Amino acid sequence: MRYAAIDIGSNAIRLLIKDVNASADSGFEQERIAYYRVPLRLGSDVFERGKLSKTKVKSLVKVMIAFRHLIDVQDVAKFRAVATSALRSAKNRDDVIHTILRKTDIEIECLSGEQEAELIFQNFDDAGQKFSRDLLCIDVGGGSTELSVVRDNERIAMKSFKLGAVRMLKATTPEGEWDRIEAFMREFRGEKPWLAIGTGGNINRYHRIARLEKDANLPASSIASIKLQMEDVPLEQRSRLFGLKSNRADVIIPAGEIYLKILELAETDFIWVPKVGLADGVILSLWRNHEQ
Repeated sequence: MRYAAIDIGSNAIRLLIKDVNASADSGFEQERIAYYRVPLRLGSDVFERGKLSKTKVKSLVKVMIAFRHLIDVQDVAKFRAVATSALRSAKNRDDVIHTILRKTDIEIECLSGEQEAELIFQNFDDAGQKFSRDLLCIDVGGGSTELSVVRDNERIAMKSFKLGAVRMLKATTPEGEWDRIEAFMREFRGEKPWLAIGTGGNINRYHRIARLEKDANLPASSIASIKLQMEDVPLEQRSRLFGLKSNRADVIIPAGEIYLKILELAETDFIWVPKVGLADGVILSLWRNHEQ
């Protein structure tokens, strides 16, 4: 069955379309049909001025109209549109959501940070994977960072923090947010060392730049080395030299700082990057609900 997910993030808007079907061996099989990413940075408006500008709203409406057409063309059976930190924080979010619904017949759901973390976790929960170590799942977005802790293959805690790559660029991270992250990690640290899992476009890009095999762990030292190399390159040259899209060339450095700090707090020197994210989790939740 064909499913689609629209992820309205703080740094970009994404549409993911997949076929997902039941499988006797692994529970389900999935195939990516299409993926579209539009670099519309909603967070630059919201984190500085508290709401989306008229210009950004018009652009967002155009993107959603295009996504609606793509969903129809691909014969998608079910889809879900979700928004994260930027839109859920915008003072004019209700007006924006109403406008998009009226013009596109797409109903946008603003996720709480905890809901976002839960959907990201679907990628590991539904896959039936078993781990002998405690997991620390880290998702760094433009406006927030979600942490989930898994022990004995059961999620025991998850929390969202107002710390993200766009927020760091705009210097709008709330005071004391790192202290809250440290307190969370101290509270749920177990006897076994954590296995860190990283999701999100920026950590995927660090893994790609490091030229590692698909399932190879990404050393923290590689993240630090790549970040230093990019910092030494003027922003206008960074995209060309490192194969980055223009709206990732600036946020990838603060994102790297966040991942490195969390890995340091976790006392681990590498991170596993499965290259899945919120949109993948949304699609798995749609499939699971349909199968029940």
